[in-house]
Amino acid sequence: MKSWYAVYTNTRMESWARSNLWERGFEVYLPMYQKKRRHARKVDIVARPLFPRYLFVEADLEAGQKPMISSAPGVGYLVAFGRRPSPVVRRLIDEIRSRENASGYVQISDVEHMRRGDKVRIEDGALCDQVGLFDGVSDDRRVIILLDLLGRQVRVKLPQDAVRRAG
Repeated sequence: MKSWYAVYTNTRMESWARSNLWERGFEVYLPMYQKKRRHARKVDIVARPLFPRYLFVEADLEAGQKPMISSAPGVGYLVAFGRRPSPVVRRLIDEIRSRENASGYVQISDVEHMRRGDKVRIEDGALCDQVGLFDGVSDDRRVIILLDLLGRQVRVKLPQDAVRRAG
């Protein structure tokens, strides 16, 4: 019976391992997200694995598929507790996939876990590095925060990915 398993890959070889496993006939899932990268005064968006060095493969280990997975280029090993690889609950894979956007990238946001009054830091745009208070989410899924500007509190709407919880 097929189950999902976590595979630990070699450093920065997630995509290569995925391709090699796929070529061997396995269903493979490598959840990706889009990360803003700042370098030399430039900001660009790059695709990164949601779980660096890990991917998921659906296999029937009872049918002897473990050596085919373990020997694939880019694969380190199947994640195991003890001597036996541990299956990943299918519901977890489904939950991660349900958070993908139309382009196939997992949407990451702290917003679902924030409460009114939580301190947040703006990480992008003209107000970068300002700290304010979380006030809610607008109808168009933008974050509303309260900032102290020029001696008074001002409501500001920002994209969800521009705001992070402040430590």
